[in-house]
Amino acid sequence: MMEVYNYEPNNIATIQHPLRRTLVRLVLYSAMSIAAALLLTACNSKVKKVAATVTESDLYYTCSMHPQVMLEKPGNCPICGMKLIEAKKSINQKEDEIQLSDAQVQLGNIQIDTVHNGSIGDKQVLTATLNFDEEKLKNISARVAGRIDKLYFKNIGDYIHKGDKLYDIYSEDLNNAKQEYLLALDKQNTMRTSLIDFAQLIESAKHKLLLWGLSENQINEIAATHTAAALTSFYSNEAGCITSLNIREGDYVMDGGSIFSLADLSTIWVEAQVYTSQYAAIDMGAAVTVQIPDLDNMILKGSIAFINPEINPDTRINLIRVVLPNKDNLLKPGMPAYVYLQNRPHKGISLPIDAVIRNANGASVWINTGHNTFISKMVETGLENNNTIEILSGIDDGEAVVISGAYLLNSEYIFKRGASPMAGMDMGNHAQ
Repeated sequence: MMEVYNYEPNNIATIQHPLRRTLVRLVLYSAMSIAAALLLTACNSKVKKVAATVTESDLYYTCSMHPQVMLEKPGNCPICGMKLIEAKKSINQKEDEIQLSDAQVQLGNIQIDTVHNGSIGDKQVLTATLNFDEEKLKNISARVAGRIDKLYFKNIGDYIHKGDKLYDIYSEDLNNAKQEYLLALDKQNTMRTSLIDFAQLIESAKHKLLLWGLSENQINEIAATHTAAALTSFYSNEAGCITSLNIREGDYVMDGGSIFSLADLSTIWVEAQVYTSQYAAIDMGAAVTVQIPDLDNMILKGSIAFINPEINPDTRINLIRVVLPNKDNLLKPGMPAYVYLQNRPHKGISLPIDAVIRNANGASVWINTGHNTFISKMVETGLENNNTIEILSGIDDGEAVVISGAYLLNSEYIFKRGASPMAGMDMGNHAQ
C-alpha cells in the first residue's frame, strides 16, 4: 500500500527519505511560483483596465458640422450622418469658454493673430442716404373753400414750375366776391356825383380777391371783360417736385386744406450714420467728400452743416448732415452714398472688421486662451477705415484675437450653450 504524507511546509522535515523530501520541495515551490504569477497577472490586468477607463473618460466623439453632438462611443452623427471625430475633454476649461477639435478649427478656417498698437488710418467712411432738403419743402393749400373741378398735375413726382396752373375750383364765396367787385365798378361808373367813395369800395373788394389767391392779372381781366367766370384757376407760387397729392378731381376742399406737397430739389441733404465713438473726430464745418455709387461713383465736395446733438439710446447711432447743390437734378432722394472724413492719424489697436461681432448688446471679439480654446470679450469700437476697425477698450496689446472665423465660433457657442456669449454682458463694464 502507498504511503500518505501530509506535505505541509512545516512537515517536510519529517520525511525520512531524502529523494522524496527533495521532490516535495520542488512541487511546493512550483505551485507557489504559479500562484504568484497568476496573482501578478490579475493585478496588472486590473491596473490596465483602470487606466483604460480613465483615458476613455477624457475622450468624447463629436461632429465637425454639429458640435453640440457629444457621444461616448464612435459612430455617425445622428443629425447629418457624418462620421464622428474624436475630441478630448478639457479638465481646466472655464464655464464661458468654448473648445474645438483640430478638425473643427481647420474646417472653420479659424485664424488667430496677436494684436499690437499701431497707426489708425487718417480717413473714415460713413454710410449715408440722400434726402429732401426739409428747409425747402412747401405745401400748397386751398385759399378758399370749394370743389376742385380740374387738376393739372395728377402724379407724385411731377415737377411744377413757378407760375404753372395747378387747378380750377368752383367756389360760391369766391364768385360772390367777384360780383361785389363788379358791382362796385358799376356803381362808380353810374353814380359819379354820389357822395359815396366808390374807389374805396372797389379797393376793398379787390383786396379781398387778392387775399383769396387771385393775381393782379386775373382781377384786371374781370374788370376788363366785366364778367366773372364760375371756375377760378389757381397758379403755383413755388417750384418743386410733388411729394404728396392730397386731393382728387371732384373733391371738396376747405379753406386751408392741403392739395400738393412740393420739394425743392435744388439742394439735397446727405445724412450719414455716426456711432458715438466716432464723434470725437467730427467737427462742424469740416470738409468731406461724398461719393454717389448710383451715378457712376460721382464725387462731390461739401462740408458738415449739422450734427444732431441727440443720440438714439437704443442704437447709439446719430446722424450728421451735408448739404449739396443739386445741379441738373441728378441727385435723387433715397440714393445711397458714402461720406469720407479726414482724420488725424493716431495710435491704437485695430482689427479686421470681420473679427468684431456687433449686435444690439454691443460689440465683442473672440480671444484665444489655450490650444483650440476661446473666450468672448466685449469691446468698445472706434473709427472704421476701409476693412479695419479701431478697438478703444476691451482687449490689451499682445492678446491673441480670432481674426477669421469669429462668426463660426459665435454660432458654435450658441449651439453648445444655447445662448449668445454676449448675453448678460454689460457694455459699460466689459473686461479690460
